[in-house]
Formats: sequence, C-alpha cells, structure tokens
Amino acid sequence: MTESTPRPSSAPPPQIGRVAFHAVVSGLTPLIPIPYLDDYALRQVRERMVRAVLQEHGLSAPPKALRVLAGSHVKSTLGSQLLGFLKSVALLPFRRVWRKAFLVLWVKDCVDMASYSLHHGYLLQHALVRGDLSASSLEGDAALKVHDAILAACKEMDSRPINQLLGRLFEGSRLLLTEVAKALMNPLVGQPRSPEQGEAAEVASLADRLAAALWEERGYFVALQEHYDKHIGKAR
Repeated sequence: MTESTPRPSSAPPPQIGRVAFHAVVSGLTPLIPIPYLDDYALRQVRERMVRAVLQEHGLSAPPKALRVLAGSHVKSTLGSQLLGFLKSVALLPFRRVWRKAFLVLWVKDCVDMASYSLHHGYLLQHALVRGDLSASSLEGDAALKVHDAILAACKEMDSRPINQLLGRLFEGSRLLLTEVAKALMNPLVGQPRSPEQGEAAEVASLADRLAAALWEERGYFVALQEHYDKHIGKAR
C-alpha cells in the first residue's frame, strides 16, 4: 500500500490506535514484580496518555488537572495493594492448580488496568471533541467534572464484552505468559523487569489487534458516549 492509497473505511482511526496502545501498556504494568512500583508505572502511563490526547487538540494541562484526568488523585484501596503484594512475592504453592489460579488472577489484573485506561482515554477524546475542556477551563474545575462524568458513565456500562476481548488478547500474549512463568519460578527476586528483544514489537502488535477489535465494537462506544453526555450535562 502506497502513502497515497486512502485508508480503508473499515480501518480504525488513529485516535483509536493511540488509546489502544496506552491501554495495552497500562495492562502490562502489573508484570512489574515490585510492590508499589507497578502502581507508579501505571500512573506514568496514564498521565502520558492524557498528555498525548490533549496535545492532539493543541492543549496542555496544569499538573493538578493532568493528575485528575489521569485518575492519579484516586488512591488504590488497601485490598488491591495487598493483592498486588501477594502476587509480587508469589506466595501461592507452585502445584499446577495453583499456577493456573495465579495466572488467572494476573490476567484479570492486566485486563482491569487496560480496561480503565481504554475507557478513560476514549471518553477523554470524546470530551475534547465536545469542547468540554479548554485551555482556560483546565485551570479551573473542568478536569474534575469531566473525570467524574467519565467514572459515572463507565459505572453504567456493562464492560464485560470489552473485558473479555482484552482477556483473550492478554491470554494469548507471549510476553505476559513469559513474565508470569518467571515470577512463579523465582518469586522472591525483586528486580525490575527489563525490556527484551521483540517486546516493543509485541506491544505494537497487541495494540494494533486491540484497535481493530475495538473498531468492531463501535456500538458499545456510542452508548458509552451517550452516558457521558448525560452526566457531563448534569455537572454544568
């Protein structure tokens, strides 16, 4: 395909691809085996996503608004912190049945992180298209209103179809399976995982596959937008 060839109508737009990429990277942060470092990495990924989405619309956010839009101001619960710690030290026995349970927990964590970033990134783009954020309003409380409307919209949606899609994606990821195997074989090694050759290519491949799959679920995201529109209208 040459550069002059028009993009097929069935191909996802670049905006979907960028959100899909950050969703995949968010979903891989639970693979970091050090407690709290994975949460820090997740916050960094989400903040980079917010910056990228805002830059597409010629905007930049003050630090406070950036943290709000990325959800960095929301503290994780004690339960989620404990679960992350248990997974990081792999306290479960290594019999086959427990290895399977451990993998299921880890995949679910990856899916939850990816799904959050995916929904928030998509609705942030929608909010900007609507004009809900501007250079001046980002200095005020508009970021919090948009964030709250995004949360309310997501709570009203049954995200199982999207989460199942993400689950299939991560379950087929060689990167995830390799890292889980490492944690199970050597659970007490508290060293950050380092990128290996081919990892960037797999992340890009996962993001491309996710973007294509999401584009087939356009009806879901139209409904998500409608829920957001309802709640942001109440906030004004």
